Amino acid sequence: MFKNFKRILKFAFDDFSRNKGTSVAAIFMLTIIILFVTGLFFFQGLANYLTSQLKNTIDITAYFKAATSEEDILDVKDKILKISPNIKSIEYVSKEQALADFNEKHKDNPVLVKSLEEVGDNPFLPSLNIITNGDPQQYASVSNILQTSDFGKLIEKVDFSQKKSTIEKVYSVTTNISLYGIIIEIILVIIALLVIYNTIELTIESSKNEIATMKVVGASDWFIKGPFVMQGAFYGIISFIICFSILVLCSYFLSPQASAILPGFGIWNYFLTNWWIFVLIQLGFGVGLGAISALIVVKKHLEV
Repeated sequence: MFKNFKRILKFAFDDFSRNKGTSVAAIFMLTIIILFVTGLFFFQGLANYLTSQLKNTIDITAYFKAATSEEDILDVKDKILKISPNIKSIEYVSKEQALADFNEKHKDNPVLVKSLEEVGDNPFLPSLNIITNGDPQQYASVSNILQTSDFGKLIEKVDFSQKKSTIEKVYSVTTNISLYGIIIEIILVIIALLVIYNTIELTIESSKNEIATMKVVGASDWFIKGPFVMQGAFYGIISFIICFSILVLCSYFLSPQASAILPGFGIWNYFLTNWWIFVLIQLGFGVGLGAISALIVVKKHLEV
């Protein structure tokens, strides 16, 4: 058994060395596909990070009429929590707190501070800042509850319409990119299968005499298939080594620049956390595509 495996490896390596040009083309195509799939995984991680950050910054703000008492507002808060279980948090902001927050935020802008002083009275309204679990439908549901329920008469306005489009755009963009990424990935996989298929077919054409001799001496189908399937696996392993090396270098050297643009998302840390997933993805795609496409073409020729 082990002796046969060594022979299969030797035949595979000999064919690989004899057909360097076509082998390089197959490896190049596999490398492109693996890098693209890896990029999709990285993008998915980035999209999840951005979405989670957005969920924590976008909220619904219900502004109450100036005469509404704090007791009534807190009562509304309790009722909303009972009605909608998808609410992540509700923060009550009094008129005084809103004024203090405004002064702190714009303390370096004398024009705004002076304008506020000229107004005289506190112009801010008490409010409830509501954050849900992030689904646009949840935000719309809470907004409708605020405006149509019994306590809607206490509310001056609900600040959601401007934010609604932002929430929906983020979900739409991430969903579309994932969908288009899968479509492109399928196209590239088909192209890779065709390239490797033709590569192995050329190899078989140049090895017809050897295959005929193997059949004459009674070699099993698997012994004949083995070198070509192994050759396809070689393509995948070499592509994996190239892609993983590129991934490590890019993750390490681009991490500082990426962190400057997206604070909190470190490419190198993301790689270290998910390195085993990258290995499985790259090695699985490379070896799987190479071996499967080789098996298809060899089976076809053996049946002829």
